[in-house]
Amino acid sequence: MQLSASQPIWSIPAQAVPAALQCTLQGLSDSEAQRRLERFGANRLPSQRRRSLLLRFVDQLVHFMALLLWVAGALAFAAGTPQLGWAIWAVVLVNGLFSFWQDYQAERTLTALKRSLPRQVRLWRNGELTELDAELLVPGDRILLEEGDQVPADARLIQANELSLDLSVLTGESQPVARHADAIDSPAADKVVLIPTRERANLVLAGTSVAGGRGEAIVYATGGETEFGHVAHLTAATSRGISTLEQQVGHIVRTITAIALTMGAITFSFSLLFVGMGPLESLVFAVGIIVANVPEGLLPTVTLALAINVQRMASQKALVRRLSAVETLGSVSVICSDKTGTLTCNRMAVEEIWLPQAGEQPGIDRGGEAELLLAACLCSNAQLKASGDGSRALGDPTETALLVAAQARDLGLAVHQQRHPRSRELPFDSHRRRMSVIVATEAGLQLITKGAPLELLERCSPAGRAQAVAANDDLACRGYRVIAVAQRSLEATEGQAPADQLEQKLSLLGLIALYDPPRPEVPEAIRQCHQAGIKVTMVTGDYGLTAQAIARQIGLLDMPAKGDNHPQADPVRVIQGDQLELISDVHLRQLLKYRNRLVFARMAPEQKLRLVQAYRSLGEVVAVTGDGVNDAPALRAADLGIAMGLVGTDVAREAGGAARRQLRHDRHGGALWPRRGGQHSQVPALRAA
Repeated sequence: MQLSASQPIWSIPAQAVPAALQCTLQGLSDSEAQRRLERFGANRLPSQRRRSLLLRFVDQLVHFMALLLWVAGALAFAAGTPQLGWAIWAVVLVNGLFSFWQDYQAERTLTALKRSLPRQVRLWRNGELTELDAELLVPGDRILLEEGDQVPADARLIQANELSLDLSVLTGESQPVARHADAIDSPAADKVVLIPTRERANLVLAGTSVAGGRGEAIVYATGGETEFGHVAHLTAATSRGISTLEQQVGHIVRTITAIALTMGAITFSFSLLFVGMGPLESLVFAVGIIVANVPEGLLPTVTLALAINVQRMASQKALVRRLSAVETLGSVSVICSDKTGTLTCNRMAVEEIWLPQAGEQPGIDRGGEAELLLAACLCSNAQLKASGDGSRALGDPTETALLVAAQARDLGLAVHQQRHPRSRELPFDSHRRRMSVIVATEAGLQLITKGAPLELLERCSPAGRAQAVAANDDLACRGYRVIAVAQRSLEATEGQAPADQLEQKLSLLGLIALYDPPRPEVPEAIRQCHQAGIKVTMVTGDYGLTAQAIARQIGLLDMPAKGDNHPQADPVRVIQGDQLELISDVHLRQLLKYRNRLVFARMAPEQKLRLVQAYRSLGEVVAVTGDGVNDAPALRAADLGIAMGLVGTDVAREAGGAARRQLRHDRHGGALWPRRGGQHSQVPALRAA
């Protein structure tokens, strides 16, 4: 590859990318693809080295408690009580088999989950468009990306038609991000590294998905060399500590061992010196005392209690890999929760509608709402597909939210679309920040435009513009994503006029506020966690204002004072990633120790990992929830990692080691059972619909 640090892939013009990657627009030949496959390896993350089944079974027989029982059994034989010795050894074997079976069943479930994920990609080979297994992808392959596709490798765009990506798996942001094929110039060489690769607008990264549009790209990195792979390497390098239960059992075993040996030594000495027994009789008596002090029933009792709770959690669609993780649930003192998909529903929804004619009482004009929503849906490329359990939305999340809102209001969307066929589309442009369509109506041609409110309002009539700007500012400060919809009638001769000429003298229909709503059960769960003395910290890759708005709605932050219509991010409670970089480890620990209800926004994977390590250094038992590869290092470093199942990535599931969501539902329904004053209080931590 002809790439260098002085000329990174994102700075190369699109037409020069094939030469830089030593390929052609017709795609690689089969022989060249095979050569590169042998050189660069298959397009998959290096699998983590796992201990063999035999060694994992042996692990269940040689931990500290099991070793104590093995020794106790041997001493029982030495004391002349073989029945007791066989019974103790049988307890160790049965317990080991049971624990191994639980671990094996969890591994099989995770393997089935991985196999259920499709891994196909469309690409050019030998000058023809074909479909191959994504593992056969190599640098230099030209791939086709369309709406709904998952990006299989890191690639440089050479063509993009209204392309937008869902980067939430890498960044935690729920909003689609526009992509283009233009080269990105850097003003100075020393500033090249300041912008993360995932924010380069002409790159598509492995693990992300196409939210809308179409694009073609040439692969430049596969497998472990991708950004996805970088986080996976960071995860693998993070060591997982022993659980709270393992620490407690180890302490108990050491204490019992010391007591048993001390009593045995005292018994041997007294029997030999004061009772008059012989050395052999004194030894047998002392061995009996030692064996009697060994709680051979402790190990199976603990294992059985944990296994019962594992089955209870399985009935709630939660899969537990390590039995000790169940006990950790009851010891958690801090929950670091991701926002998108965990505290929120991971779907855009229409929350509010503002109409110019409604004045100070937005939403009272139902006819105006219907007209606004139907116009927005006509100016949309998303689709609602019928499925066995209702309908499935395909396309940009914002546009699908409009369709769902229209369907929920039973506005006859399908009939409306048939009556008003589209004759022309002016696609969304990141510079224009709007999209327009021309549709046929009974009165003639109609132009419908939707886009960013401020840009669109400049092309509307001045009447009521100030009121609309104020409404937009109010909605935006409350964390909503706002789009404006406007229209105008056209003459028959205007149908093919340029966009700038058409998008003038528009009539504003209204504003639509959308956002990713919190799950309805979350506020009550947060309240119960606080009552139980559990700190809840939001850790997200989303923007500070958005995170702050969600945190206030779920009760994590205090609501703004009355009359404060433009709340800004609280510098104490809401901390962004760039601010965290300026905080020393000592200052961070002080902040975490003396501040509650914190929100960390725009967090990179390394920063999430640092946050978890800081909490643990304070002696906290930390649970981390997440679903993306950006959450994986923190999931692995936490005392309890909870990875979401359906939308969760393989890296997140592998890192979650303690507990993870099952296959059917992505709702955080696992319960924390903290002990407070000898009582069990069930806290559905982050219970979601």
